[in-house]
Order: sequence, then C-alpha cells, then structure tokens
Amino acid sequence: MKRNTILLILVFLLLGSIVFYREMGKVSKKEEFQKAPELTGISGYFNTDKIKISELKGKVVLVDFWTYSCINCIRTLPHLVEWDKKYGDMGLVIIGVHTPEFDFEKKPENVQDAIEKFGIEYAVVQDNDYETWNAYSNRYWPHKYLIDSKGNIKYDHVGEGGYEETEKKIQDLLREIDNQIDGNVSKLEDKTPKVKTTPELYAGFGFALPRGQNIGNKEGLQPGKVVSYKTEGDLKENVIYLEGNWRSNEDSLRAQDNRSASVILGFTANSVNVVADSLNDKPLKVDVFINGEYIDETNAGSDVEFDGKRSYIILDKPRLYNVFNGYYGAYLLTLRTDSKDFAFNAFTFG
Repeated sequence: MKRNTILLILVFLLLGSIVFYREMGKVSKKEEFQKAPELTGISGYFNTDKIKISELKGKVVLVDFWTYSCINCIRTLPHLVEWDKKYGDMGLVIIGVHTPEFDFEKKPENVQDAIEKFGIEYAVVQDNDYETWNAYSNRYWPHKYLIDSKGNIKYDHVGEGGYEETEKKIQDLLREIDNQIDGNVSKLEDKTPKVKTTPELYAGFGFALPRGQNIGNKEGLQPGKVVSYKTEGDLKENVIYLEGNWRSNEDSLRAQDNRSASVILGFTANSVNVVADSLNDKPLKVDVFINGEYIDETNAGSDVEFDGKRSYIILDKPRLYNVFNGYYGAYLLTLRTDSKDFAFNAFTFG
C-alpha cells in the first residue's frame, strides 16, 4: 500500500511538472516578441492620411527611422523604394519615421523636397519631438523594424547593409499571410563602405564636443562666440580646421563676414559629403579644392559644377551635398566662401 501511494504521488508530480513546463513554454512563446509601439507625437504625414500601426493588423509593416541629410539613411532608401514597389501589393506597408537630427530637418517643406528627390512613395511621418523614437527606445539612423500581421516586432536591423537578410525576413512574414513568394531577392547594389574611412564629423558644438570632435585650431570651438581663426603648423587628419571669422552654433558653424573664410579637412575615403546651407534666400557658391587645387571632373562629387577651371557647389537649400567622389585615398579638402551666409553642420564619408 505504501509503495503504491508513493508511486501515485510520483506520477502526479510528474504530470504536474509536464503541465507546468508546457504552460511556461506558452508564456515564453507569447512574450518572445515585443508588441510594436504605436506611432505617437506625429506632427506631419506625407504620402498618406493619418496612419496607425494598430489599424494595420493583417499586414506586414516595416518601420524605418531616418532623417534626410543622413548619408547612411540615403544609401538605404533605394532598397526601401524597391521593396515598396515589389511587395506593396502583397501586404507590405512601409512607414518612414522621419526623426530630425538638425533643426532644418524639422521643416515639412524640406522633408517633402527630400521625399520627392529620393522617389519615396510609401508613407512618411514626421517625428519632430522624438516621441515615436523614444517609444521604440531607438538610438540610431537608420533603424528598421519588421512587424508581423499580429503587431509583433519580429526583426530589426541597425544601420546600412543586411539587405538580403532583411528582404528574406519580409518574404517570410508575407508568406504567413498566404503570399506565394519565390524567394528571389532584389539585386540593388549595396553601397555600404567596405573600407575604413574618416568618421562622421560634426561642426556644431552641441554635437561635436560631446563626441570629442573639437576643431584643430588652437582656439577650439567657443560656443555662441565669433572667433577669428587661422591655421598654423601641420594639420591633423580627420579634424576640421577653419580660416576666417566663424560663429560657433549648437548644430553648425557659420561664416561671419563677406571676406574669405575656409574649411579645411584632411580625410581618407572614396567620397565626401557636407551637410550645408545658404542662410539667405539666394543660392550661394562655395569653391571646392582638393590638395590645394580646384577639384577636376575626375574626382568631383555629383553636386560640383564648373566654370572654366573653377569648381564649386551651389547651396540652395539645407541638405547633404556630394563634393568629392574619386579613388580611395588620403586627400586635403578645402571649401572656401566669401559670404557670411555659409553654414555647415557635418561631413560624412563613403
């Protein structure tokens, strides 16, 4: 009797354990994926009426955090545009969450210009106050989140690259809503830099100083002040130098009079971009030099124009301008202006 009682107790304990672990498995499975936060604090909508993720159940949603002057974002946009065309009719909904880095990126007209320039036809929402950014605990541009038909985040990818992997995840989620997909992926070029380049460099004291990116002049950035700069001695690579009178703003450096002012930078890369603007309604010409000479057509960026031997970019709106596009190597870039309306925010490289 005693032995039978013990056996019965062991059986019940075993059955109880099985049920317990099965239930634990169910809980774990339910909590495996985070529910996608709702879009919140949105101040503008482009290519769409008001849109909510919670109303897109049954669809596959790709949320892409971007900002229009970010070169890393710009290099991902052709892939997003392609996926929108390829899978939009199968249930993929792309939402570009435009969260600005610089103040000028908060203006709806600037975002609209960028949407048209990059051929974006999917929905874009304006997250000027970072409310959706914070809801996703996001920290990066670009950052993609894939949400399944039940509203769960199933995949995310930070930065450039990973396009084949991301597209295959899109296909997997579309198959879950009964799409027949052959598995072929897009053949767009991945333009993520494959070599070591100069890191992104900021001009505004609020961006540069916290990153340890002070300018190379001995006076340094002096927040809110106008300083007369000149270069002396050898110049360090990957450091911005100034000549002339410049005002140090939180997110930019601005030339201060109509005399010659220059930005000088030794860099290593295939390509150089500057985020810049004319702070006047009139377009502004800024001369471009490489290694002390006007840049020529063999390594001129796509935004460089020519007048005889003179090479320059024309600043007509706040955006990213491509100033150099050539062979990988180390070079000395100089941008020169004679206008107090020239301001720049950052350099990026490829």
